[in-house]
Order: sequence, then C-alpha cells, then structure tokens
Amino acid sequence: MIKNKLAVAAFTGLVMAAPTMAEARDQIRIVGSSTVFPYTQAVSEEYANKTSFSAPVVESTGTGGGMKIFCQGVGSDHPDMTGASRAMKKSEYELCQANGVDNISEALLGYDGLSIAVSRKGEVMDISKGQLYLALAAEVPVDGKVVANPYKNWSEIDSSLPNEPIQVFGPPPTSGTRDAFVELVMEEGCGEFEAIKSLDGDRHKEVCSRMRQDGPFIEAGENDNLIVQRLNADPSAFGIFGYSFLYENQDTLQAVKVNGVAPNEETIASGDYGVSRPLFVYVKNAHRGVIPGLNEFVAEYMSEAALGPDGYLAERGLVSLSDEKRAEVQDAVLSGKHMGRFMGQ
Repeated sequence: MIKNKLAVAAFTGLVMAAPTMAEARDQIRIVGSSTVFPYTQAVSEEYANKTSFSAPVVESTGTGGGMKIFCQGVGSDHPDMTGASRAMKKSEYELCQANGVDNISEALLGYDGLSIAVSRKGEVMDISKGQLYLALAAEVPVDGKVVANPYKNWSEIDSSLPNEPIQVFGPPPTSGTRDAFVELVMEEGCGEFEAIKSLDGDRHKEVCSRMRQDGPFIEAGENDNLIVQRLNADPSAFGIFGYSFLYENQDTLQAVKVNGVAPNEETIASGDYGVSRPLFVYVKNAHRGVIPGLNEFVAEYMSEAALGPDGYLAERGLVSLSDEKRAEVQDAVLSGKHMGRFMGQ
C-alpha cells in the first residue's frame, strides 16, 4: 500500500513537472521589456480580434526581470514568451538551461531608437554623447581628475545648453533600455575624455557606466508611460525611452538631437542616429501546442501584417528588418528553431 502511494506520488510529481500541465492555463502569459510591451500589446489586440482565443496577459517587467521570470522553468506556472530590448545574455541562457528551458526561439523584431525627449513646451537641445555623459554619470573628469559629478545645470557643462537644472527621468538597472543607454551613450561618451582613458579596466568600466544618484537622474520604473506623463507636467524635464513612446506622443513631446541627428524611421534604419538597438521576443517552444492559442499568437507576431514595412507595428514606431532578414527570422520562429548563439548550438 505504501509502495503504491509512493508510486502515485512520484508519477503525480512527474506529470506536474511536465509541459502538458500547462493546459491548466488558458491564456498566454508574456513578460519582459517595457519597450517591446506596446508592440506585444498591439499584436495581442489583433490576435484577440482575429481568433476565438482570449487576449494574452502581458506584463511590463523590464528586460532583465523578464528573462529571470521566463527562465525559471517550463509549465503552467511560467510565462510562454518574454520581450527584450537587447539580446539574451549568455548568463540568462545558462539559467534557462539549468531550469529545463532548453528549447527557445529567438525573434529579432526590428530596430528601435533610444530616444531622449522633452515636452513641446520645453527647450529642445542638440547634445553630444560626451555632454550626456557629463550630465548623468556618477563621476566625471574635472581639471584632469575624475571626481563626483558637480554639474547641476545643463549650461555648466556647455554654455550652448539651456540654463536649466539637469532633470532626466530614465529606466532602472533591470531595464534593457538602461543597458542600451549605458552602452550606446555613457560608454561611448566617456571615451571622449583623456582622464578616463588612462583608468585601468574595472575602474574604467565603473566610471563609464555608473549613473549618478544625487538627484539629476531619476529612475522612473519600468512604465515608460509614467515618464511621458512627467515630461508633460514639467517642460524642463527630459526623459529616456524607446522611440515608440516618442512616436506615439509626438503631439506633446519632441526629440532631443544626439550629435546633430534626431530619431525617426529613416535615421534609425540607416544608422545615422547613433542610439539605436535591436528588439526581440523569445518563445518557450515546450509550451507550443500545449498553451491554447500560442502557435496562433506566434504566427500573428511573425506575420507580414505585423512585422512588414507597412505593418501595424511599423505604424507604432518599429523600424522593420530588411525583407531577407525578416524572412529568415519568420522561418526560424514559425518552425520552432532553437536559438543557436550559445554553446555552439
């Protein structure tokens, strides 16, 4: 009798751990990047209108937070997809593998310009990456020495900039937008200064990547709509977010030029705008055919109606891939091909 009970318990445990138990959930669950969030929401709306399935539950957790949740395991307690405003890191892939999430499709959606914006009632700027670094870094070079950032007003950095307090709302460390801003703006901007070039490796990385925490840079969480609201309430404030949020709010917001170039579809696609990055979604292939509607949702996301240059995501600010690259991504994701960027796979 005891043996029978143990056998039943063991079998139940195996079944509970199996992907088929995901049938207990009848809605797709998606986590991840706040930048990818509006695109996924748009696809969700189209999918719900075109099919008999319920709209997916989409959570804006940030890229890093989404990867952590996505990689926790397989089954109904774990999400089916995650959005990311950067590619999955090797450490995240290894976490997935360790937790049995060993079959993942990677979909490069297109490109996004990381925008710096201000209210249309505010003063527009044309600013260099070096000036942005001086405004937002925790430590900066002053008279040849690296010191705690003393700058409070934009005009203290350069007399051509507004005589206004530095007040910039931006993403937290868990956000892929933050990762991209550090890589594309802060690290490139700090390279303009001789006092920083002479620093050793770890110290150089710290000085180039650490954002200031003394007030001028304000972490605004993972909800980029809150940044938009704050900019509309304060014309002297600036915000950092994906191009789609600027695109959707261009009636009230205007872009700051970076090195003389403003973000738009043409400058992002051409590379002339130097603060652009790729956007991704990742699909847990073990959930396909198990979570109702997941295959249909992935098909909608990969469709020309969504991803094409005249698609509804382009209308919301996504800069489309080339025809050849887009077809390659569509084929890989629709066939459930496992991503192969790591471990020689």
